[in-house]
Amino acid sequence: MSTNRKKKKNKKNKVVIFAVEIVVLVLLLVGLYLYFKVDKVQSTGPINADEVEIELDSETKEALKGYTNIALFGLDNRSTGNYDGGNSDTIMIASINNDSKEVKLISVYRDTFLSVKEDTFNKMNSAYAYGGPKGAIAALNKNLNLDITNYVAVDFAAVVDAVDLLDGIELTLTDEEVKIMNDNYIDEINEVTKHSSSKLSGGGTYTVDGVQALAYCRIRYTAGDDFKRTERQREVLGKMIDKAKGSSISTVSSLIDTMFDEISTSFTSKELLSLASGVMDYELAGNHGWPFELCTGNFGSKGSIVVPTDLETNVVELHQYLFNEENNVSNTVKGLSEYIVNYTGCTTNATTRYDNPLTGDDNTSTTDTGFSTDDGSTESAE
Repeated sequence: MSTNRKKKKNKKNKVVIFAVEIVVLVLLLVGLYLYFKVDKVQSTGPINADEVEIELDSETKEALKGYTNIALFGLDNRSTGNYDGGNSDTIMIASINNDSKEVKLISVYRDTFLSVKEDTFNKMNSAYAYGGPKGAIAALNKNLNLDITNYVAVDFAAVVDAVDLLDGIELTLTDEEVKIMNDNYIDEINEVTKHSSSKLSGGGTYTVDGVQALAYCRIRYTAGDDFKRTERQREVLGKMIDKAKGSSISTVSSLIDTMFDEISTSFTSKELLSLASGVMDYELAGNHGWPFELCTGNFGSKGSIVVPTDLETNVVELHQYLFNEENNVSNTVKGLSEYIVNYTGCTTNATTRYDNPLTGDDNTSTTDTGFSTDDGSTESAE
């Protein structure tokens, strides 16, 4: 597909948003001020463990006991305020060490080929569309051997408002990034959010507003593709954290008043207060994309996908990174791993290690395997 066709297709796509501000607000910003604001949260109520596919052996349960794991979703619904369905084109896991107060973020690549519901394998971003937040959490737990029971989802306007209320964040942009932001995203985001943000003149260092920050985070078709996009999202998260920590109480209050009307969460007020009690002690200790080891290609009706090579290895390494433990994976994960290898033919021999915190690898390209399509022919990734 040509670059022009990609751009044309991309303009027609639904708006992609992301959830990085959730960590900023819920975990890193609010502090004692939450005590006066929690009633504004749109809470869907607690999620029971038996609803979200938790399957941990005793060793893994013990390793995860000292951590709070939270799913963060950014939905691609065009309309704001709709949290019940739609693809979650940003999927993050925030893992909090309850003793050290360190927070590690994992971005699960949206196109990762996993089990998204019973007997169905597809891109991970479709799990939310299939089953809402509970279905998406269940898919994360089942594939990644986790114990998540809480989530936060955000609609389109949230990141724009958050950055604007922080009076912008500083980003250094390339000429290519600015062109894509100007040509593909800024006008569209202005239209949806009723803003009038200006376009940028070229590469350089800017204090960008909310519309421009969101446009930056949506950039996908540069070197690194979606892998680079998740890096941009995590970069913006760090900038927001830095800016917010130096903000006044009145700014934090404005953030809370505005943002809590734009998120949906399973947390109750009591649980939010528990998180908030030590919120100023939290430190962002690391952020990476997952899977760490992968290959990519186009697979017929599944489209261009990211394949963990293999899933079992990636889950072991994920637990080592998040929890400092090489935990045994569940029998379910082993079975899913075997199925993915058999279905795609993508093995560790075709692996590219990308952004792996355990090996130190930080590649900017991925391996296109030329997967077989459903009819037995081969295609390259789009």
